[in-house]
Amino acid sequence: MKNPLDKSFGLLSTLAAALILAGCASPPPIDASQLPTPPASFRESEGHWIAAAPADAQARGEWWKAFDDPVLDDLMARALQRNDRIQVAAARLTQARALVQATQAQGLPQIGASAGGLRGTQPQTGTHPLTSLTAGASLSYEADLFGKIARATDAATLDAQTREALLRSTQLLVQAEVAQTYFELRALDIEHGIVSDTATAYRDSLRLTEARLRAGDVAELDVARVRTEAAATDSDALAIQSQRAQLEHALAVLVGDVASSFSLAPADWNATLPLIPAGVPGTVLARRPDVAASQRQLLAAQARVGVAQAAWFPDVQLTAAGGYASSDLSNLFKWSARAWGIGALLSVPLFDGGRRNAGIDAAKADMDGALALYREQVLVAFKDVEDELSDLRLLGERAQAETTAVTSASRATALSGSRYRNGLISQLELLDAQRSELRNRREAARVRAAQYQATVGLIRALGGSWDVRGDNSQG
Repeated sequence: MKNPLDKSFGLLSTLAAALILAGCASPPPIDASQLPTPPASFRESEGHWIAAAPADAQARGEWWKAFDDPVLDDLMARALQRNDRIQVAAARLTQARALVQATQAQGLPQIGASAGGLRGTQPQTGTHPLTSLTAGASLSYEADLFGKIARATDAATLDAQTREALLRSTQLLVQAEVAQTYFELRALDIEHGIVSDTATAYRDSLRLTEARLRAGDVAELDVARVRTEAAATDSDALAIQSQRAQLEHALAVLVGDVASSFSLAPADWNATLPLIPAGVPGTVLARRPDVAASQRQLLAAQARVGVAQAAWFPDVQLTAAGGYASSDLSNLFKWSARAWGIGALLSVPLFDGGRRNAGIDAAKADMDGALALYREQVLVAFKDVEDELSDLRLLGERAQAETTAVTSASRATALSGSRYRNGLISQLELLDAQRSELRNRREAARVRAAQYQATVGLIRALGGSWDVRGDNSQG
């Protein structure tokens, strides 16, 4: 007969070996050489990059207030409270936090209580029925000797942080969409005013030309030309109204309202265009929530490699139970009716047909994919900033050119009108001058709207503001 100590020694040897192997369960490190090298500075800015830790939780401030538009402020407040995409992201964050609590609970003792009664017959007692009453408590605990639960908790915590970053990213996206849609709508208000004024001028000119036709001063061709321009301009005004209605409906969805009941009255566009400082610091990208979300997804994938590796190591379960059992309720809690038990269970995986190895390979592949996604997100962040900075620079130059063009076109229209009234040029030349002025005025309004939208785009690309302190003191 084998000595029981030999069995105990064998069990302890297995446990010791598993503990030694647990040191090999560390997940592989992240290869920093696979990440993009930050540039020395933005191509379109004087700001320089410096090392910075993720700061997506840093306050961004109410960046839209830099535009000094009360209507925009009200739209932002409504969107943050009622936008459905934000509500979905918030619900997913709550769900992720609940999963963290559930994972943490696996590492805590589990305590339960039970009570029951049974009446029936048993073979030993014949047909005479007996009553059996029980009451007790139980305790179980899984000793996390190899860090499986700890790593699972780390992964769940990183998942929750990812969801939190995605919530901030959704909020920032919705805010940017509200601002850009609002500015585009206001630009259409300006453009509609320009086209409407021009259409009114054409109608006045048409009445005058018709009167001159009746007096025999002009040919019918002149009347037809003016009537054509007046009708075409009226059509342009209606097209602008159609575009505005579509943008108004889009704003209704963004702020959580029904399009049928939402309206935004036309108004003058007096919003301030914030000036972005020339030296935008590279640290601002550390606050981009989408970059932070990708980074935490990568760290969570790394932690899950450790969870998969720990699946090869023993599970140690400690249990205890105690209570009372009696056939008579009056005797149930007497000392003589007590019952108790303690136990320990060590389960060691030996052969599973490759399932655990496949789990490790899958976790490593997931980590490689997360690394690639993080790299792509960083590259996209650099691209977004460069796109918006270049747009702002070129739009500023276009705005200056359009200002010159509008001034010159207005002067050309005035001179053409004077020469036409004096009979020095034909009506066709006057109409050409008027069309040129209208075209340049509309283009100037579009360039102005594009400047506002590019500014919002840059704020979003920078993670919510260009000021690393998260306020608008620079705006």
